[in-house]
Amino acid sequence: MATINLRPWREERRERLKQEFLHITVLVAIVGLGVWFGWRQLVGGWIEYQNSRNSVLEQEIKLLDGRVQEIKELRQKQDDLVARMKVIQGLQGTRPAIVYIFDEIAKTMPDGVYYTKLSRAENLVTVDGTAESNQRVSTLMRNLDESEWFANPNLTKMVANTSVSEQGNNFNLTFDVSKEGGNTESQP
Repeated sequence: MATINLRPWREERRERLKQEFLHITVLVAIVGLGVWFGWRQLVGGWIEYQNSRNSVLEQEIKLLDGRVQEIKELRQKQDDLVARMKVIQGLQGTRPAIVYIFDEIAKTMPDGVYYTKLSRAENLVTVDGTAESNQRVSTLMRNLDESEWFANPNLTKMVANTSVSEQGNNFNLTFDVSKEGGNTESQP
């Protein structure tokens, strides 16, 4: 006898296709989740690796910053030492100059002129003194001007001495210590 299928075959086919679609959808979802999880793990690993590299670089940067600071401090110390050496060399170089200056002051002072006060600030020398006459002061100024150690003599004050015991004039004179004369190597 012939078998008759009472179930509609179309409904079975639809059910089977529906089941296949659900299986494929679940499978795609599982694969998608697996790919997403794998990608997340991979990117997380890259981030962690980069963070570890960054921390190593930060440590090295801190070390180098410390070395740079140490180098700056050493350079500052070097500059300070060089400045001190220059000052010391300058003092050593000008040390004999004062002897020549005093010698030249004695040579330029004519008879009849007496110094009461002598002071020096940098290269400017100020002299207070007494002279027997105006001509003696003029001679002193000419001698200072002709000296290789001194320049620019300037008489700032000349007052007649009114004391009975002393005759002459009180004067105030300034002059510069010349840079050319300060070269002691040319001196004997």
